[in-house]
Amino acid sequence: MSFLSLSFSNPTLRSRNSKATTLEELKNQEHKLSRLNWKNQMYYSFKQRIITWLILIMIVLYILYSSNFLLLTNDKRDCSTSMNSDATTEKQLKMDGNISSNSDIVERTVVEKKQIRKDKKEKEEEEEEDFPLDQLSQRQDTELKHIVFGIAASSGLWNVRKEYIKVWWKPNKTRGVVWLDGKVRTQANEELPEIRISEDTTKFKYTNSQGHRSALRISRVVTETLKLGMKDVRWFMMGDDDTVFMVDNVARVLSKYDHTQFFYVGSSSESHIQNIHFSYAMAYGGGGFAISYPLAKELAKMQDRCIQRYPALYGSDDRMQACMAELGVPLSKEPGFHQYDVYGDLLGLLGAHPVTPLVTLHHLDVVQSIFPKMTRVQSLQHLMKSVKQDSGSIMQQSICYDKKRHWSISISWGYVVQVLRGVLSPRELEMPTRTFLNWYKRADYTAYAFNTRPVTKNPCQKAFLFYMNRTRYDPAKKQVIGTYSRYKSTPPHCTWKMESPEKIDSIIVSKRPDPLRWQRSPRRDCCRVQPSRKNSTMYIWVGKCQEGEVSELSP
Repeated sequence: MSFLSLSFSNPTLRSRNSKATTLEELKNQEHKLSRLNWKNQMYYSFKQRIITWLILIMIVLYILYSSNFLLLTNDKRDCSTSMNSDATTEKQLKMDGNISSNSDIVERTVVEKKQIRKDKKEKEEEEEEDFPLDQLSQRQDTELKHIVFGIAASSGLWNVRKEYIKVWWKPNKTRGVVWLDGKVRTQANEELPEIRISEDTTKFKYTNSQGHRSALRISRVVTETLKLGMKDVRWFMMGDDDTVFMVDNVARVLSKYDHTQFFYVGSSSESHIQNIHFSYAMAYGGGGFAISYPLAKELAKMQDRCIQRYPALYGSDDRMQACMAELGVPLSKEPGFHQYDVYGDLLGLLGAHPVTPLVTLHHLDVVQSIFPKMTRVQSLQHLMKSVKQDSGSIMQQSICYDKKRHWSISISWGYVVQVLRGVLSPRELEMPTRTFLNWYKRADYTAYAFNTRPVTKNPCQKAFLFYMNRTRYDPAKKQVIGTYSRYKSTPPHCTWKMESPEKIDSIIVSKRPDPLRWQRSPRRDCCRVQPSRKNSTMYIWVGKCQEGEVSELSP
């Protein structure tokens, strides 16, 4: 019985043991799960804290950055103020631990500094506006004393050409040398540059059958002038003996360039054919060109070798440009340098000069006298009267209209006033009329390197010319008063009922000198017709355009 009872009881015991084991395993698993959940909670909690701290740090950095606090420490100009600000900020952080309040302090400091800078800037602008003209003019870097002129001349033409040099040369102000091919007679009291004889150039090859060996001598003018060892030189200005320089404008133009760098400054020919034959990259020596001192030094080292490589070239200018090409220096073009490869009357060109300083005139033996009933030299001497009053404005065009009489008026200041019946737009008036012929006489108007317009065939639209007669400075009004008298040629018969300008005998043009005009952006002056009590006299004001002022004839 005991055996049977034991055998029957075993299944029950096994079942109990199995259940106990299962419960224990469940407890173990539950314990593991609880530990795993705890770890996960700790991980997520830690992660949330990191994210929270990152967000807080980002907010603090943003506040500091937006208040320019970080930038203030790098500001060298306000170094002492920044150090004080940092010290103040550190103390505040230690005392309060309040980031937002510190940010407010820094922000107020920045605002105050910005206001101080703004006030300082406004004060400087006011002081600049109150500067006298003579003080402002001293800001120009390059002055006349820094420029040395090298003039290529011929002994055979010296007695005629030296008169052109006398027109523009300023003793004790300008520096330069005239380089001749032989000895000439000189007078003790003549106001001329130093005269020297060029070096011998027979060792150089020259094979151009159409040219002349003198081109070799002339091409070395800059190098020979450099060898003289003059002090305080920034620029060498090359020209011919029939080149007339507006010396103050030479200084104005060269002031735009850094004289410590390599610069080759000049302009092309008026003839498109000339430029094609030689090069648009070449400066014409008759119109004048400038070479900076460092470039002249570099040129002198290699020019003799360079010249030997180009025996077939025609003149001195193309040899110079060939050497510039080997040096890798391009031409910096300035339209105020005038070669004037034309024949005839320069009225069309000088009456519509581009908006740039007039720097040179050339070929004055070839063209007509620029003022009627005067010799060429007398004309230039007469022009210099206006140049003396306001060199920066000489030949600068102004365009306006007489609204009552429907006249178009074009003023080339210091030279001529042209009055036309009817209305011509500024676009037409600023275009030169073809009062001249091309250097290649068989060429037509398409052979110019700029736009031109024909001389009108309509007798009613013929321009009435008023040339500058006299000029003076009025100290009371601080104005230059110029009187322009009508050139009394017989006017053609006109059937228009419009009033004729031939009733006007003289035009009085008033203008304030403007030596700083080329320190502003280029713009034509404006002009206005003033009331007049005399029917034979017209009064015109010329000056800087006011805000909103336009050259137009209102309908």
